Amino acid sequence: MSDIIKILPDSVANQIAAGEVIQRPASAVKELMENAVDSGANEIQLIVKDSGKTLIQVTDNGCGMSETDARLSFERHATSKIRDSKDLFAIRTFGFRGEALASVASIAQVELKTRRTGDEAGTCIEIDGSKVKSQGPCATPEGTSIAVKNIFFNVPARRNFLKSDTTEMSYIIDEFQRVALVHPEISFILYHNGKVVIQADRSNLKQRILALLGNFHNERIIPVEEETTVVKISGFIGKPEFAKKTRGEQYFFVNGRFIKNSYLHHAVEASYLELVPENTHPAYFIYMDIDPAKIDINIHPTKTEIKFQEEKVIYSILRATIRKSIGKFSISPSIDFEAEKGMEYDLSYDNRPIKVPTIKVDPHFNPFDKKESPPLREQQSPREISNQQHWEKLYDSLPSLKNDAEPVAGQPQQSEVFSVRTDENIVRNGQSSFIQLQQKYIMTNVKSGVMIIAQQAANERILYERYLQNFEQKCHPVQRSLYPQTIDFSPSDTELLSELTGDIRAMGFEIEPFGPGTFLVNGTPAGMKDSDVKELIEEVLENFKKNLLDLKMDKKANLAQAMARNMAKRTNHQMQPEEMQSLADRLFACSAPEISPSGKRIVFILGYDELEKRFK
Repeated sequence: MSDIIKILPDSVANQIAAGEVIQRPASAVKELMENAVDSGANEIQLIVKDSGKTLIQVTDNGCGMSETDARLSFERHATSKIRDSKDLFAIRTFGFRGEALASVASIAQVELKTRRTGDEAGTCIEIDGSKVKSQGPCATPEGTSIAVKNIFFNVPARRNFLKSDTTEMSYIIDEFQRVALVHPEISFILYHNGKVVIQADRSNLKQRILALLGNFHNERIIPVEEETTVVKISGFIGKPEFAKKTRGEQYFFVNGRFIKNSYLHHAVEASYLELVPENTHPAYFIYMDIDPAKIDINIHPTKTEIKFQEEKVIYSILRATIRKSIGKFSISPSIDFEAEKGMEYDLSYDNRPIKVPTIKVDPHFNPFDKKESPPLREQQSPREISNQQHWEKLYDSLPSLKNDAEPVAGQPQQSEVFSVRTDENIVRNGQSSFIQLQQKYIMTNVKSGVMIIAQQAANERILYERYLQNFEQKCHPVQRSLYPQTIDFSPSDTELLSELTGDIRAMGFEIEPFGPGTFLVNGTPAGMKDSDVKELIEEVLENFKKNLLDLKMDKKANLAQAMARNMAKRTNHQMQPEEMQSLADRLFACSAPEISPSGKRIVFILGYDELEKRFK
């Protein structure tokens, strides 16, 4: 019997490795930008077309490569960072395993142009799916330019799994920001389809955060600084009052590398305990410098996870440091860009005479004497007494308010039967058959028992179907704002909101771009408070992105569901019987009144048989 185990060809092995390292266009962006930073460049450009599906090009002015190095850089595990296993525990650069370029070249068409400082000519290499098509001298500026075209062209199954252009572009922006946030000494610029999306010039760390995420962060973040023998912590954290219900501005960097660590994230969340509302997330940009020998960064293909030798100690130090900064800097708002103002005391009362407080008591007041009414003021003028007598006479003309509350002739009585789509009849005994519990549930008696309606879920279903109808009819009631609002967003949210502007207008928002990362809101959906605009749109975008990741939903259905879900949160309030009846009417007029768009149960009937069992 012949042998069955074979050695895989390099091209196949590279594609397998690419499945771990290059999961989407943003993965290639990360690897190429990290290589550009390692080259010593101080200017890096990222050019993207069609959200990276057509082109990803990274250009830098770094050290460049020789002809031999340029060719070897595409071989697996070819690296200039490691000589033996000991070097794995002293790594301070981004790339070190030599897998990125080999993985990218195996699933795309790659063109590399590079020239070292002092060389007369550069080197150009063209690779098509791990196969070298050409290599030779070329004229090119100092540094390196690498273009990745038609990613996953030879792996169609993986290309089909890519998300929409908006989603893939948001991933690219995230990776771009993670690299740019670590290196404020390097200028970065991002182009998408020929348009500048982000431009960050060389600056200090705080200016870099503002350039990438918006100038409105200037008043929202405070510095954090601590140095111990275990770890050095620096960076910025968000003030408690600016914590948001959406995630996206939480960054950990260890030795200049972005990481994800739920344990350390919990340390930050614990630092804000009792300072922020429930289910809100403060922003943080935390940089930690640790001895490379005490961490292991080689445990994940994308190097976004790290093992710490002294994790519990770092947890305690991080939590204490953040609490210290919150107490030190969050007492009052800052005046200038760098300095923070401490507490101020008003000393104007120091020289004033002390006045003993007094209490005025009416000795003639008797709460059990119905004939007497307590005086509202110490003295009443004759005119005030006369006005009160005139107001008392007003009640004589209102027969419905007399003692026995006799019905007025011709007044409609609430005795009709309300039929619902679940083949149940709401039985009315008296004026109202509806009862509200905790501003969350509505109860009413039906023929088979007690019907309970979840108020928020019911509103979500009603709003969802209304928004879908508005999309079809292309109309929605709008309330114009007396004073237009300007709202700011991060670059990734700006990109998404720009694409959804037309659909959001169909839902009742009058919104238009108003500069980089800024939008002007001239109108909101009818019945909505103007003060809720920014928070609502942020939550809608967050739910929209979540639905894009979890489900491949229709864009309009996704937006309608996100909008309905967040608007329904604002409808839990004390309701009058007429409002509860209207809610039930509108709910059972929907196409699916039993379940909300997010999958929650709306209606529950507690049968009389079940009630009797409970009392036996």
